[in-house]
Amino acid sequence: MRIGVIGGDPCSEQDGLRAFEAGREIARRGHLLITGGRGGVMREACRGAREAGGTTIGILPGDDDSEANEFVDIPIVTGLGHVRNAIVVRTSEALIAIGGRYGTLSEIAFALIHNKPVAGLGTWQLTDPAGQFVPVIPFETAAEAVDYCEQFAKE
Repeated sequence: MRIGVIGGDPCSEQDGLRAFEAGREIARRGHLLITGGRGGVMREACRGAREAGGTTIGILPGDDDSEANEFVDIPIVTGLGHVRNAIVVRTSEALIAIGGRYGTLSEIAFALIHNKPVAGLGTWQLTDPAGQFVPVIPFETAAEAVDYCEQFAKE
């Protein structure tokens, strides 16, 4: 399974720890990690996955693979800037959002448009204009978030 981890760069220490744990859990279960390939949450998720023996794929916004963090195994150079967020989402079967700002929010929106499950660890909680809850399901632990991704990715 391909699980994306999305979140801010830079990130808080708490979000970095959440990302590390998510990456480690994804790899421990034998899944591929997809990120935007740069710093913050993306770097920490890749670091966690790498330490657990997993494979990391970084979908990079620029024109050069040197912008990838040192824990990216497979850098994919897009030259698309923030538009690459759509590729991160479309490549992932499910996503874990950690913290984040507007780039993360765009990835959440793309995921919801394409009916991809999004687990949240300290991230955006949204309602639509009618006040209805938007399905970014909050979890306390990385293991719970990965459980959710495994359960709902193919549905």
